[in-house]
Amino acid sequence: MTQMHDVVIVGGGLVGGLTALLLAQGGVRVTVLDAAPVLSREHIEREVNPRVLALSQATIHLLETVGVWSAISRHMPYSGMQVWNKNGYGEIQFGHASEQTPHLDQALGSMVEPSIVNFAIQQKMREVIADYRTQIRVKRIESIHSGWQLELEDGLVLQTRLLIGADGPNSFVRNQAMIDLDVLDYRQAAISCAVKTAQPHQHVARQLFLPTGPLAFLPMASIEPNEKGFWQSIVWTLPEDYAEEYAALGDQAFADLLTQESQHMLGQVHEVRSRATFPLIARAAKQYIKPGLALVGDAAHVIHPLAGQGVNIGCLDAALLCDVLLHDRARGVWAHEQTLRRYEHARKGQNDAMMHGMSVIGWLESQTLFPVIAARNAGLKFVDEHENLKNAFLQQATGLSLLAKTRYAH
Repeated sequence: MTQMHDVVIVGGGLVGGLTALLLAQGGVRVTVLDAAPVLSREHIEREVNPRVLALSQATIHLLETVGVWSAISRHMPYSGMQVWNKNGYGEIQFGHASEQTPHLDQALGSMVEPSIVNFAIQQKMREVIADYRTQIRVKRIESIHSGWQLELEDGLVLQTRLLIGADGPNSFVRNQAMIDLDVLDYRQAAISCAVKTAQPHQHVARQLFLPTGPLAFLPMASIEPNEKGFWQSIVWTLPEDYAEEYAALGDQAFADLLTQESQHMLGQVHEVRSRATFPLIARAAKQYIKPGLALVGDAAHVIHPLAGQGVNIGCLDAALLCDVLLHDRARGVWAHEQTLRRYEHARKGQNDAMMHGMSVIGWLESQTLFPVIAARNAGLKFVDEHENLKNAFLQQATGLSLLAKTRYAH
């Protein structure tokens, strides 16, 4: 007879891995099916990712909770943020610049390359998850009377009382469960790469709104010890045709264009590495749950990278889902539909609001009508002059308030 599992998680990236580790820490026997191979330490230490993840204090706290953060080999804390528009006088500055690398307790968050955090997550899962399978693909998923049945490509069949989809924006779990999506195609693409600048970043994340879209310079750790403080990851949002044209440029031509368009914010861009281009399409699952099934992370929602919050709201999904599951498990209940609905109620409305909020901000910053420009600049100036407002924004960005009523409170 096919064994009935308590929970099967499809997807072993940051959000799926965090979900697995939180549940395992609560005494749940977890099965993880990960399509990706196990990363090697040599590969992650040699390669520079084109993108970084801006991990919030809440995400870092959750990684500390499961014993992963101490294994992160390369990251860059940031103590300040600066946001302004090329065609305006409004500007917001959060925190402060710092010549010295800030202690994590005094930082707003930390920039980490995806491969670095994924490697640490994988190593921890190999240590504590007895049934962690890599390079495994699911062929078919169907609902059964007591949960869900999965047929793997190697012919193996699994049954589970709870199926968690953490398998990214093109989620196979979501598709097989017949959960519809709301899709917003921005008709934009983002160019991302690592760049070396003439001036150090001083641990400040900068975002300049250009008429074509936002350009972010995010401080990143360098693999070159003598170049500490001069490497950034850029995320340059552009109309699709612009992105295609700029992506085709040679490295020197691209560096010169980036220097010019960034208004020399950190002087000349000297070096460009690991360029990548990806389309910007927001997605929101119309429901996060079905009986015996829950979606987390990008499988449930994909938002504009404008505020760098996508991975952080995914980690909050993991924390709130695990909190309600473990609360009921202590009462002898597992994956009850009302439990899953509490998770959906706690996360879906807030995530949808975040997605639409980022869309509105992007629209406002791209407008050239004078009344919109005047209102936008006045708004930025007003917020920057009122510390209480800025502190409220910062508190929201940390994500810690959303953990306050859970077992993972900071």
